[in-house]
Amino acid sequence: MEIFMSVFRLLPLNFVFISVFFSLLHAISRASKLSKIGPPTYPIIGCLISFYKNRTRLLDWYTELLAESATNTIVVNRLGARRTIVTANSDNVEYMLKTNFNNFPKGKPFTEILGDFLGYGIFNVDGELWKMQRKLASHAFSTNSLREFMMTSLEQEVENHLLPYLESLSSSSSSKVVDLQDLLRNLAFNMICKVSLGVDRCYLDPSLPVSPLNKAFDMASEICAKRGAAPLFLVWKVKKWLGIGSEKKLKDAVDEVHAYIEDLIREKKRDIDNCGDQDLLSRLILAGHDEEVVRDMAISFIMAGRDTTSAAMTWLFWLLSWHPVIEQELVKEIKNKKEQNNLLDYESLKELKLLQASICESMRLYPPVAWDSKHALMDDILPDGTLVQAGDRVTYFPYGMGRMEALWGKDWFEFRPSRWFSEPSCSHGGSLKKVCPYKFPVFQAGPRVCLGKEMAFIQMKYVVASILSRFQIRPVGSEKPVFVPFLTAHMAGGLKVVIQKR
Repeated sequence: MEIFMSVFRLLPLNFVFISVFFSLLHAISRASKLSKIGPPTYPIIGCLISFYKNRTRLLDWYTELLAESATNTIVVNRLGARRTIVTANSDNVEYMLKTNFNNFPKGKPFTEILGDFLGYGIFNVDGELWKMQRKLASHAFSTNSLREFMMTSLEQEVENHLLPYLESLSSSSSSKVVDLQDLLRNLAFNMICKVSLGVDRCYLDPSLPVSPLNKAFDMASEICAKRGAAPLFLVWKVKKWLGIGSEKKLKDAVDEVHAYIEDLIREKKRDIDNCGDQDLLSRLILAGHDEEVVRDMAISFIMAGRDTTSAAMTWLFWLLSWHPVIEQELVKEIKNKKEQNNLLDYESLKELKLLQASICESMRLYPPVAWDSKHALMDDILPDGTLVQAGDRVTYFPYGMGRMEALWGKDWFEFRPSRWFSEPSCSHGGSLKKVCPYKFPVFQAGPRVCLGKEMAFIQMKYVVASILSRFQIRPVGSEKPVFVPFLTAHMAGGLKVVIQKR
């Protein structure tokens, strides 16, 4: 009887034990199911172990997981971060960026990460503030006067500064080595500052001191990117609260950028009658917006145009150095066009189809923006059946998409510009394909598609054509460069090259 009573008294404990045991089994079973569409996941910590192990190769890790998924979509749960869906599925991308656009804004988590730097600029806001800025920017980019100003500035920068500098390098008997990535970044920075702010150029030569504004942009971009990739977001928040380490450096860099732009705004306001409305900053001031909005929009434009085009061109020159036949075909196309038109103007640049295809192919493999995230407002279901919970981070992944066999075929790893032509055998004189923007979302797509897309292509074509028609770019060393995905991607350590006359 006593034994029976003892067992009876222990029943509640046994029941609790059994309940906990089966709860753990359920959690482990659920983790096992999730691991089929994502990394190995465990109760409480999620995939934190795998994430930490792969933290230095997140792009390739995600790409491998996506390639193994039947729908090219994975779910990532880890301690210290919100549930994240990563997709390389073009139907999902179209659903996010167009079909159900209103349910996938940037979201507060995104604006928190970039808010100190980009503030209320167009790339960091949603809703009515975004619509207002989008409408204003769309009008500015569609004007012929801005296009003419851009072409004039581009011609001056390339013909008067870039080409003479390359000429001096090619004439050097010592075969001087230069970092092509830094050179092209300085060129892009000069161009975007001229078009956006209407300010004078800085030095192109990477060996000369970097301008304070350029250096501050570098620092702010890098630290904000590391915020987004941090295994535990609380770390950077605590550092910001304490004002120490990288967060102290970020604050100093942002203060420097803000001070420079604000001084320029006040200077333009004083002399607005003589400045005209050629550059974007003058247009924003004349539109009558608050100084803070004007400042943040200007910073967003610089951010968008500073590293994206230079990154695409850097990777293209590296790829061409490994594909001399394609390089020679490009040189031939460029020279033929120059002979017909005597110069590379806006219309003739648009007709350089092989160059356009080569740039697209380079960006397919090495997109200037490796990934972009939205945050779901409400529960949803993606076209491939993936369940989305309100508050989830939903990331579309151009880097991974460029490596999906389902999108690009078994030869996705090859640099093959001919894949962009309707008839691959007719890369000379053939017509370019109309590729779905949700399959190739390097400029985003839908309502948020990049307004400067056409301007970016014209700038890249002019710079690449001008260089290729006169010089050969030969990388130093045979190591494959490492792709680093900060806010905009770049080559780790730069691209060291020797310049030779063609």
